[in-house]
Amino acid sequence: MLSAKSLFQEILDDDDAFRLFCSIAASGESQGGWENGRIAALVPRTLRDLAPKITRHGADEDKHGRIFNALLKQRGLEPVVVPYETDYTLLLERHGIGLAHDQLNRDEPLSERDIIVYLAHSRVTEQRASEQMQLLRRHFADHPALGRAVKMISRDEDNHLAYCHEELLRFARAGHGRTIQNVLRECALAEIRVYRDVSLAVMSHMGTVLRWPRAKAAVLAAGIHGMYAYERLAGWRRMVSLEAPARRDALGGPATPEAEYA
Repeated sequence: MLSAKSLFQEILDDDDAFRLFCSIAASGESQGGWENGRIAALVPRTLRDLAPKITRHGADEDKHGRIFNALLKQRGLEPVVVPYETDYTLLLERHGIGLAHDQLNRDEPLSERDIIVYLAHSRVTEQRASEQMQLLRRHFADHPALGRAVKMISRDEDNHLAYCHEELLRFARAGHGRTIQNVLRECALAEIRVYRDVSLAVMSHMGTVLRWPRAKAAVLAAGIHGMYAYERLAGWRRMVSLEAPARRDALGGPATPEAEYA
């Protein structure tokens, strides 16, 4: 029977599949760390109080990249080059979602609207990340090799999502509500398309590595298309709602000191 747990167990049990999975994850997290670092450096003077939180966000993403690389190292594996069509972060940027890299490479302060765009983009992508890590935590929290990493990253992703909700609500109270909703909707609709395409590409590569029969690959592809249809119809709305998080100031203060995962 096909299930999220059985599929990931297949990946976990095969060195080549696990290497591809961790390489894709590490690349995306490291890219997110760079983006947040640049945004923190370019925050406008009027919003400098946000810079430490953005820096903390980036530091967490960098840590996650190191964790995935450490998981590879534990098994004596080296990262592989990430196929273009599986690069979620890069493809979002190529579709105009979030702040463009050429803008972040310039030493020009961002505008208030740029920060709103960054937070809206993060609110959408952190929703996805939080849900994915909750799924892995549900099935693999007690796994001897993976459990600690899954719980650590899942906690961070939940904090990132709470931070995005809180900061966007603060901007909404300041009169930016319509802009926030427009940007959130645009980001969400683009994200679900990119996520579908990346999911199909990842499953295709995994199918080749794991030698899945054609029928199994077809069932998985149909499931991905079905999820996209649901998200295109109504599921995207969960990515654009805003509510006060249970945990306030989730990224306030310095990153929590803890031993690097190794």
